[in-house]
Amino acid sequence: MIIPQQHTIETPYMVGPVHCYTLEYENEIILFDTGPPTESGRKFLSEHIDLARLKHVIITHCHVDHYGQAAWLEQNSDATIYLPQRDILKHKHHETRLEMLFGLLADMGFGDGYLEKLKDSFYRAVLFLPFPERYLTSEIDIPERLGINVKQCAGHSQSDLVYYGNGWAVTGDTLLRGVFQSPLLDVDLERGGRFKNYEAYCSSIVKLWSLRDKLILPGHRYTIESVEATILFYISKTLHRVKQLLPHIGSNSIARIIEDVFSSMNDPFHIYLKASEIVFMSDFLQRPELLSLALEEIGLYESVAESFSKVIKN
Repeated sequence: MIIPQQHTIETPYMVGPVHCYTLEYENEIILFDTGPPTESGRKFLSEHIDLARLKHVIITHCHVDHYGQAAWLEQNSDATIYLPQRDILKHKHHETRLEMLFGLLADMGFGDGYLEKLKDSFYRAVLFLPFPERYLTSEIDIPERLGINVKQCAGHSQSDLVYYGNGWAVTGDTLLRGVFQSPLLDVDLERGGRFKNYEAYCSSIVKLWSLRDKLILPGHRYTIESVEATILFYISKTLHRVKQLLPHIGSNSIARIIEDVFSSMNDPFHIYLKASEIVFMSDFLQRPELLSLALEEIGLYESVAESFSKVIKN
């Protein structure tokens, strides 16, 4: 069994170092994720990866710390770049997506002043990098001969993909030890309207459970102890935070909840993250059975049943 080799690259972001992985197939090098668009990141890739043999660059999701060097690698190697379908849609419909996203936030009570600050925050943080000029779609174009399988596991973002092979799984930001993540608020460019991250998250839990016999190769920190423990950590954190916000959810706008409960929060991007979390919790409270059924399917509901029922009864 051949396990991808881990490479750790420093980033200037609050997420800290990011892991990329290489796998060799015959005389070809496959790279999963690229690290951030920094000079030190380019130096690391140049020194640790034989770019002359790099033939495939496969991205878990197009957040800056994971795909930041994709365009540079296209220019400095013969590699084919594979990107998630939903990230390709975001790129092709960038302005439309932002307009729709800001419309969703406006409907949640956020004013023009905040929306301008958020837009400025997006661009100051260099969240929107140039795409490679030539790329293929991960879900359909990765050559079968490479033995790499793909699972759509929306959760951290709507476009998250997990790549797996014999005994291993490169999971990007979908399984991180000790890090609670709520799905990002976004628009659905395939179906229109808001992307239903809660529904997708419930489906992803079942898919992630199927990886429990594999070595998990995460995007940050170290490998996890078990898929079961990580899922239970996420669920327990979700239920705990829902319980804390129960008196507020549904009675006020999302913007007002953040203003009342998180009054010291000033950074526009952090406010966006918190809004994403509250929307996710609101969706959960409207249809808690989606999560309970997913947990029952993988045999984990009994582990959280007491906490689950307390939240729902309230």
